[in-house]
Amino acid sequence: MPNHALPDQVYQLLTPQGQLVGSAPDLSDDQFLALYRWMVLSRQFSDRMIALQRQGRTGTFAALNGQEAAAALALPLQRGDWLAGSYRDIPAYLCKGAPLLALMETYQGRVGAHYPKEAHVLPFQIILGTQMLHAVGIAMGIQYDGQAQVAVGICGDGATSEGDFNEALNFAGVFNAPVVLVVQDNQWAISTPRARQTAAARIAHRGVGFGVSAHLVDGNDALALYQVMSECVARARAGDGPSLIETITYRLGAHSTADDPTKYRTTDELSEWQARDPLVRYRRFLMDRALLSPNDDELLHEEVDAEIQAAVEALEALAPQDPKALFDYVYAEPTRQLQEQRSALFPE
Repeated sequence: MPNHALPDQVYQLLTPQGQLVGSAPDLSDDQFLALYRWMVLSRQFSDRMIALQRQGRTGTFAALNGQEAAAALALPLQRGDWLAGSYRDIPAYLCKGAPLLALMETYQGRVGAHYPKEAHVLPFQIILGTQMLHAVGIAMGIQYDGQAQVAVGICGDGATSEGDFNEALNFAGVFNAPVVLVVQDNQWAISTPRARQTAAARIAHRGVGFGVSAHLVDGNDALALYQVMSECVARARAGDGPSLIETITYRLGAHSTADDPTKYRTTDELSEWQARDPLVRYRRFLMDRALLSPNDDELLHEEVDAEIQAAVEALEALAPQDPKALFDYVYAEPTRQLQEQRSALFPE
């Protein structure tokens, strides 16, 4: 049955010091380590993309630092499940199978970036909240076809003020769609604080109002995210309805490479959240369980660096894109107006 209680306790399995509270999820040692690798890859990918942008080698980038635990949102998903997110949900995209090269192509402005079909991810959305409707639409299609799949939509707290987010919740609840909607509440929508985003005590409370099961979880705790996500995905797959998950997290960096967060937030606030760094927390957990040593960690970082470097070299080896390609990815069959515009810009 849907959880129609208003969640007020933030679910947590790891303290900020990496100590386990209660029981760890039922994951193998390899799965625990794989999750850490996705998180490390996300952090180092973010740092490298910022460096590339500063060098003029790619476009504006939205930093991921502080939200790497979101990789756990994709870990419970099966191969045929769908993921629709936005620009700061790359940790989940990487875990779901989106290649580094495809993500980099997007930030270079290349249309039709090569996301493999088997990854079942939509190209990440820039327009706030739109992907939540896409996720619900996919879920309703799955339901119509009688398939045992699930769709997941992820957005930030700023997107919850958009009509699309609330419409997605309404459709999900009314049609009992097999979807999990996740809000990464990272406290700031560019310079707008969470307190100015809604008068509700919690964004998760919106779910109850729409008849959707609601959950509140520590977004810097990878194990807690995995546990809650696993339960919500299983419920959706079984036909027991949609869920809304609010993850309490923080973006440690700027909103994007075009932003200066010192203009609107304090160093004390930043320091407080740096002490809750999801990577540090999860690394301590792995080391306490003797699953990771300092040497293993160093080797992993070197391996990830090499993987990112290979993707950068592949990106920069690509031929310049034909400007006409702008018209190739709008509709499956170009409309008359598109054909006319293409001819006007690129006469044969």
